[in-house]
Amino acid sequence: MNRTFRIAFLSAAFAAGAGGLVFAQSASTIGSTGASVTPGSSSATGGTAGSAAAGGTSASTLGTGGTSTSPTESSSTIGSAGSAAGGTKDTSSTKIHGNENKLHAMSKARAQDKGTWSKSMTKTKVHKREVASETKSMAHEPGGKPVKSITGVDSAY
Repeated sequence: MNRTFRIAFLSAAFAAGAGGLVFAQSASTIGSTGASVTPGSSSATGGTAGSAAAGGTSASTLGTGGTSTSPTESSSTIGSAGSAAGGTKDTSSTKIHGNENKLHAMSKARAQDKGTWSKSMTKTKVHKREVASETKSMAHEPGGKPVKSITGVDSAY
């Protein structure tokens, strides 16, 4: 073999072998808040959501809340959900608790297939005149570093 052919052959073999090292994993999160104050009332809303994917697995969660106050009444609402798919071990759970002073919600989702996994978690709370939410999403494939995204919002009036 001549030198030029040998270098071209080795370069092609390296490129073909390195192609297997490309990891298709992603994690993203997003959040939004809003507040309004007028002489007769005030309100706040907020929420976050996120998703992660690696290999054939995926996991997503979201949480949202709102509160409103007038001179004679006040009300609050909260919601949360999560889902996982694509793995051999998929789990998701949502817990919502509250009393007349505070609402709290947490959703978790995780999909796993051997060493490949995706997970997301969202915590949301509504307390007095504040809505706060945070989402963390992560994904991992063997041989690479996990990818992570975190978003938190806080809306108070």
